[in-house]
Amino acid sequence: MDFALWTMLDRTWDGALERARWAEAAGFRSYWYADHLMPSTKDGSTDPGDMLECWTVLAAIGASVPRLRLVSMVSPVSIHHPVLLAKRAVTTDQISGGRAVLGIGAGWQVNEHAGYGFELLEPGPRVKRFAEAIEIIHRLLRGERLTFDGKYYSMKEAPLSPRPVNGSLPILVGTGSPQMLRLTARFADEWNTWGDPDEVAVRTQRFLKACDLEGRDPASLRRSAQANIFYVRTAQERAKAEKQASPIPNRTLIGGAAELVEQIGRYRDLGIDEFAIGDYTFGETTQERTDKYAAFHADILTQLL
Repeated sequence: MDFALWTMLDRTWDGALERARWAEAAGFRSYWYADHLMPSTKDGSTDPGDMLECWTVLAAIGASVPRLRLVSMVSPVSIHHPVLLAKRAVTTDQISGGRAVLGIGAGWQVNEHAGYGFELLEPGPRVKRFAEAIEIIHRLLRGERLTFDGKYYSMKEAPLSPRPVNGSLPILVGTGSPQMLRLTARFADEWNTWGDPDEVAVRTQRFLKACDLEGRDPASLRRSAQANIFYVRTAQERAKAEKQASPIPNRTLIGGAAELVEQIGRYRDLGIDEFAIGDYTFGETTQERTDKYAAFHADILTQLL
């Protein structure tokens, strides 16, 4: 099982580059970068905190760090037109020598949509718009000169050039819902989901059912997962982590080294190819996150790599 560093809180270029170089040296396979225009807030209010643009960062990382896969987690089609997403991904792929992964989603973050005036549709229409977007991206990335006439998008004889370095590039969808899982099975190359091992086991059964309904071999899709991770070494740290844990059930791992080695190892048994470790639970500053990641790597990941 591979590991990815998922950075959300490095809001400076120097911080993002430092994290990517550290991840590559530590043996991580991928560098994930959150695609949002502002930090999220619980009440939906706008947040003026710094937030770099995802694909610009990934392209710059690709030019500066030679090995990591570069993954958008995830680019919402409610904000980005699918043709622009495909073009950004291919450009990053060209810059990096074929390492781009286009993670896409239907969109969810209320404050950035409201603040900037992007329409966040109700769930049903939102999925239908996503269905058109992923089909367009899938077909363009595979070299089709595309004519498309949908409810949300239309185009005529649309090309995508240059092509990705390896002929196409992976499309990743992060989801657990039945409709989105079927679209993932139909058009994507990678499936991502949230949860602790028990939750991922349940979601994996839904994924397998969606593949069966679409006639897709599940082994042909790469699978990744993530959870909120709290590496604790004292009773006080454990109590603090339990208070900070996600209010969404079954999304959090809390433990010492031996506990986390056991819990993370279970994802491999579930068929997960890549597990992402977000830095947002590892401290408030770049240095704090670097130090905590180094300890996590030394005490836990070295036993799993």
